[in-house]
Amino acid sequence: MKRSKWIIVVVLALCLGALSVKYGRKILNKNKYKRIKTEYVFTDLINLGCTSVKQQGATNTCWSYTGNSFLESEMIRMGKEPVEISQVFTARQAYLDKAHNYVRLHGGLTMGEGGQLHDVLNVFRKYGAMPRSAYAGLRGNHTYNDFREMTPLLNSMLKVLVKSRPLTPNWEKAYSATLDAHLGEVPEKFDYKGKTYTARTFADQVIGINPDDYIGFASVTDHPNYKPFVLLVPDNWSFDRFYNVPMQELSEIIDGALQQGYTVAWTTDVSEKGFSWQYGIAYVPEKPFDSMSNEEKEKMFVKPMAEKKITTDERQQAFDNWHTTDDHAMHIVGLAKDQNGKEYYLVKNSWGKANDFKGYMYVTKEFVKYKTITLMLHKNALNPALLSKINLIEL
Repeated sequence: MKRSKWIIVVVLALCLGALSVKYGRKILNKNKYKRIKTEYVFTDLINLGCTSVKQQGATNTCWSYTGNSFLESEMIRMGKEPVEISQVFTARQAYLDKAHNYVRLHGGLTMGEGGQLHDVLNVFRKYGAMPRSAYAGLRGNHTYNDFREMTPLLNSMLKVLVKSRPLTPNWEKAYSATLDAHLGEVPEKFDYKGKTYTARTFADQVIGINPDDYIGFASVTDHPNYKPFVLLVPDNWSFDRFYNVPMQELSEIIDGALQQGYTVAWTTDVSEKGFSWQYGIAYVPEKPFDSMSNEEKEKMFVKPMAEKKITTDERQQAFDNWHTTDDHAMHIVGLAKDQNGKEYYLVKNSWGKANDFKGYMYVTKEFVKYKTITLMLHKNALNPALLSKINLIEL
């Protein structure tokens, strides 16, 4: 495309893209009531190695932060010194591949900043990885990533592009140039601890994981159990497959992994009234929120409360009617119990440390069974009975 035509496309993109954009945390805590000091007392049962809590800033890249936090924990498990992996490099390369799919589908794909955990592995396999010190994607004096200007511009460029007939040649260069303008150019080589690497050699020699060693799970009732299927959620833009398991086995998979020293990457719905980022608690209230008094709503997260037991049908219905949505990704790094002996998963978030547990959350097993979208973990963390059921078909 001629330079003048691309200038027009960019101007249109800026105008159109400024109209709407979601950014930062997709869902904030909706508890508007006065904060009351929590009475929860937790005791760690399992607390596995992980790197420090990060802040994803004004981006919807939780999947990249979580996926790379998971890989950093894998480095620890393997006896390696962990390094903060560049979350923005992973996201940038995934956006290139997502743009290709969008164009191939003539615009029939949800565009945005979201993704799934396997995107981290796919980028690692195809492009490699690099430390955040080599590529942070920060502009000017910013100390956190902010995609509020970049995302609508990129999306509007693609919307204009797919309306052209025939397809404009070399559109990828203009798309990549826009990424470069907002995130900086990706270095071909960089130094790390006195050695020079490329993204490929850094991934292979320093991080050293095998992407084929990892496996994803989901739970639906409209596909056979223990068989791979394409999970139809907007953020699965690559149409990757997951093994289907019954709802009850979601927590069994996590428990077995933690007991063997493996952490688990997790995508979930955080729009629920039983999820509070500020308090750092997530559970399934026994009493429906709409039936609670103001006093009950005010005290929802003050002390351990009775939970509703979720059935498989209720889980599926919530998924089908969009009460369960693919909102967020977090990293399950341990197991704890409250003062009553009830067990919770210790979950590392990527929203900084400004909550009651310095960036961590305690999530009940019932919440996990009800609101899990997907799990990702090392295949060696699975028990032999499950391995025999799924027969580990290549995904």
